[in-house]
Amino acid sequence: EVQLVESGGGLVQTGGSLRLSCTASGFTFDGYNIGWFRQAPGKEREGVSCISRSDGLTYSTYYGDSVKGRLTISSDNAKNAVYLQMDSLKPEDTGVYYCAVDRWRPCNSASAKYPENYNFWGPGTQVTVSS
Repeated sequence: EVQLVESGGGLVQTGGSLRLSCTASGFTFDGYNIGWFRQAPGKEREGVSCISRSDGLTYSTYYGDSVKGRLTISSDNAKNAVYLQMDSLKPEDTGVYYCAVDRWRPCNSASAKYPENYNFWGPGTQVTVSS
């Protein structure tokens, strides 16, 4: 059984920080594209970041323009987890954050924009940034 679970969401003030976690069971993250998406009320799901590993030990990452420089994605293969460190948060960062897995495509600027290509999704975790 494949299961993804997000955690770490919460309520913070503008300029605050949160660290989101995505853990997997019945599945191994290593070798796959792990993406973070968010969805604000009344808006479409937006690609935030993604990470994938090449055949070596290097990683490819992507950040959406709206979060570049403020968010950092990382992975811990031993824990089968992916993290999203969010700093300098803004009210527009508010939304439900989801992690997802694309088994077939690497992380890049194109793949991160198409959530329909991701095969597995977690239930999401709420992030609220007060103004």
